[in-house]
Amino acid sequence: MGKVPYMRLKGSQNLRLRLLLSTLSSTPILIDDIRSDTAWPGLRPYEVSLLRLLERVSDDCVVEINETGTKLKYKPGIVMGGRHIVHDCGTSRSIGYFMEPLAVLALFGKKPLTIRLKGITNDSKDPSVDTFLSTTLPLLKRFGGPLEGLHLKIESRGVPPEGGGEVVLSIPIVQDSLKAITWTDEGMVKRIRGTTFSTKVSVQFENTMIHAARGIFNRLLPDVYISTNHRAGPQAGNSPGYGISLVAETTSGCYISADTAVSYAQGEDEDDVENKKKDLRPPEEIGEQIASNLLGEIEQGGVVDSTHQGLLFLLCALCPQDVSKVRVGKLAPYGIEVLRNIRDFLGVKFDIKPDPSTGTVILKCVGCGLKNLSRKVS
Repeated sequence: MGKVPYMRLKGSQNLRLRLLLSTLSSTPILIDDIRSDTAWPGLRPYEVSLLRLLERVSDDCVVEINETGTKLKYKPGIVMGGRHIVHDCGTSRSIGYFMEPLAVLALFGKKPLTIRLKGITNDSKDPSVDTFLSTTLPLLKRFGGPLEGLHLKIESRGVPPEGGGEVVLSIPIVQDSLKAITWTDEGMVKRIRGTTFSTKVSVQFENTMIHAARGIFNRLLPDVYISTNHRAGPQAGNSPGYGISLVAETTSGCYISADTAVSYAQGEDEDDVENKKKDLRPPEEIGEQIASNLLGEIEQGGVVDSTHQGLLFLLCALCPQDVSKVRVGKLAPYGIEVLRNIRDFLGVKFDIKPDPSTGTVILKCVGCGLKNLSRKVS
């Protein structure tokens, strides 16, 4: 066997994206200088957890980390999928951080994937499990992701700092490849749906958020429905908190989302409950803020919100060797990073043209033609 040629990269930025693209393109990577100049150098616990997750769903995957955690060698294996897999995501990042790359990888697995993920379901940093259910899964379906068996079940909620949430994610495999799309019509918003949740606090917090959000939306359109999801006992996880996830559905089948969650932040002094309670923002403010955020996302235009731009570009790049054309609002910084990494790993370049009349951007690319070669052929 010859020597394995590694793609050499530096730094900790976009590690999750690089691992995902490395696995999809079967490109081994070697990353140096991972936070080598910081007070706490090396990989973070959630990044190590992601590597362990990739090992769990793959066969023949090799991960080597040096003693300080500042150097990583990753040789991707074959995504196997499988059932009854359990992974604890820890409490430094939410389950949403792990689900997005997992959902894309699992489409190209040997067998369908059913996995139980434990940790934080809702926080203010990563997309929540509710957003994944309402917005991310329909996006996968639009590219020809299998309709049967693609679902997410939220068994219990968990918020920072202690987590305690559990979800079961099921992703079937694509039989051959995704399908190229032309998706430039945003349509008009026809309805707004949403979910509030609360764990270990009064259900009144949810009613207040709903009332505040509806106060903004009802002036604009009549079809607004936000459900409550109060959890108690074992289903409420280990920390008190509450939050809201909203999604606007348009006449052309676009889903634009915004969400957040608040919980008692880990205070300096564990016994200082009074100060901890002051950290919590009132539910009325949260409801108004997320309603305003959603209106901001809609105003920007585009067929997806800014947090889903990266996934949209990635799915376009994985399509057959045919032209995909999509419209997005202002390019988000993460979306730009995704475009750069797609070029480096998959050799796919996007043609980017601003549309001055709407303030949106139209992107076109020819996909790399990734096929699911690892699936079982009957």
